[in-house]
Amino acid sequence: MTERFSDREGYRPPAAPITVREDAPPELRGAILVLAQEAGMNPSSIRDVICQVLLVAPNSNNWSEYPNIWDEVHSDLMYAPWYKVYDIAEALYARIRIYGASVNANFARRLNEFMVENGIGWELRDGKIVHRGSETFVKSTQDTPRILEESGFQRAANELSEALGDISRRPVPDSTGAVQHAMAALEATAREVTGQPKPTLGKLIGPLSLPSPLDQAVHKLWGYASDRGRHVREQQTIDATEAELIVAIAGSLCAFLAQRHS
Repeated sequence: MTERFSDREGYRPPAAPITVREDAPPELRGAILVLAQEAGMNPSSIRDVICQVLLVAPNSNNWSEYPNIWDEVHSDLMYAPWYKVYDIAEALYARIRIYGASVNANFARRLNEFMVENGIGWELRDGKIVHRGSETFVKSTQDTPRILEESGFQRAANELSEALGDISRRPVPDSTGAVQHAMAALEATAREVTGQPKPTLGKLIGPLSLPSPLDQAVHKLWGYASDRGRHVREQQTIDATEAELIVAIAGSLCAFLAQRHS
């Protein structure tokens, strides 16, 4: 496919604030169909995928690609439950693999761009629709597990991946679990950096030799996580946006410590 002007010149609209979580707006449903077509799928192929996901039989009276089958897939997708729309997007991505890796990647890239531009808090990553946080959250976390793993901090990488998984859990994100795993990742990183495998993070902040007042900030972060994440009181909950903040800060600190250690 010919490269578009906006791609060649690097023009992008600013990321819209995330306003859509448990919904799939009509605009998104339409975009999924357009992108499936762009990838080379005809209406019959799209219908096969939609019918498999929704567990419905294709309409035997519709046999012409346009307008009959196209109208059928459009109607099925427009009236599907919102969460099934994301199931269909994953299934279409899997089917498009037969057209080649570049087509597959373009489908994911274009779908993700649409969701960013339209404030939809999900993204297609490695074939799965996962939670998408704010732009700051994404930038501060998306590469950190890989950085930790490549630096030999496998335990920390695993814990941070668990934190990101908890944030993405639906219908209700596990905010407490995300905070616990994020701080466990930071503690594992601190233990590796200092060569002290047993102390808790609170006792390792001094040996980390962090510049002031960063060391004090980490102390406060540890105190918050201990109070809210480790010792949860009755009726005390952690807001998902608070959990995102803790995961982002802990992830950034893990990456900083790992890279400085290396």
